[in-house]
Amino acid sequence: MTSIHKIHFFIVLTIFVTGCKEKTEKSDKPEALVQYDEPASTLPIERLNLPEGFKIEVYADSIDGARSMAMGDDGTLFVGTRNENTVYAIQDRDKDYKADRVIVLDTTLEVPNGIAFRNGSLYVAEVGRLLRYDNIESELDSLSEPKIVYDDYPTEFHHGWKYIAFGPDDKLYVPVGAPCNICDSTVVDERYATITRMDPDGRNREIYAKGVRNSVGFTWHPETKEMWFTDNGRDMLGDDIPPCELNRVTEPGQHFGYPFCHGGVVKDPEFGDQRPCSDFVPPVQALGAHVAPLGVKFYTGTMFPEKYKDYAFIAEHGSWNRSKKVGYRLAMVKLEDSKAVAYETFLDGWLDDESQEQFGRPVDILFLEDGSMLVSDDYGDAIYRVSYRDPALASN
Repeated sequence: MTSIHKIHFFIVLTIFVTGCKEKTEKSDKPEALVQYDEPASTLPIERLNLPEGFKIEVYADSIDGARSMAMGDDGTLFVGTRNENTVYAIQDRDKDYKADRVIVLDTTLEVPNGIAFRNGSLYVAEVGRLLRYDNIESELDSLSEPKIVYDDYPTEFHHGWKYIAFGPDDKLYVPVGAPCNICDSTVVDERYATITRMDPDGRNREIYAKGVRNSVGFTWHPETKEMWFTDNGRDMLGDDIPPCELNRVTEPGQHFGYPFCHGGVVKDPEFGDQRPCSDFVPPVQALGAHVAPLGVKFYTGTMFPEKYKDYAFIAEHGSWNRSKKVGYRLAMVKLEDSKAVAYETFLDGWLDDESQEQFGRPVDILFLEDGSMLVSDDYGDAIYRVSYRDPALASN
């Protein structure tokens, strides 16, 4: 090798080593994983169907496995995931209703599906423990170690992912799914197949609702303050039974049937002889079998027409245990005096019925201050925004 070649070689080697060192140093610092002027999604949202006057756009893309959502006091949207072990912080800094910064807060968590925000702190539920990140919106770029609220809940992964939320009583509600398709798991631990609640610091934990197979969405009625929750029905009984459920809790300690009775009327072939369906609280609305209902919210804004305040919106994630897929939509249950009078489609098109292929699966629902709706999608890796403009005004 000539002296010139040797000099050239060492220059290239130095650049290579320095570049690698810089990358290594940077990789240890929290920084925005995705940063863009606005989303550049290629999702075919033109296939989605909405009532007249409604419009859907991509609010944020490249949010791998986007599931539960919570809004911070300063307008930061926090998003949990299930299989990606990641929690995101999403910002719309120019207030144009499109994300322009996405921060990966943590990638070390075990199934951080459930998130909630209270008094400046972000609560994140893993399978067996609950974490709290204090002053989170002032530490997005330099996250402090979280505090452990509890670390002694069941650790089984099967239905172990959690949806969490604070109720109007300032209690934190945490479900514990059944660790199976069908079993009487309460003989092992009475917390299985329940929704529990506790103080924000983890004290005074108690079982609030029983006989709940796997709830991954609940909310409170804006007027009655009663909890309403979705529940996923059991599998392996065929295409059309049992129904999934929309339930209403009118007092603590009520039992909603699992594993003995499903949908208020379907006697379980394995456990149904132990207790009759009349022992349990029936659902307000029996939903489609295997539609996998997750997020549920009541509309309280002013953007949508007034009639939508009579509906519970439900994200139906979509079936897997069925010969022909169902769900993959946003459904609505119309209520009159807390009774269901209609079960309808609000938004669909993620599933092509003919080809049985899907490009999205809705998970959670959140309403912004302007009254528009955000919808998370863990298959399309996106957050959508649904807005409304009166067609009569739009034509002027």
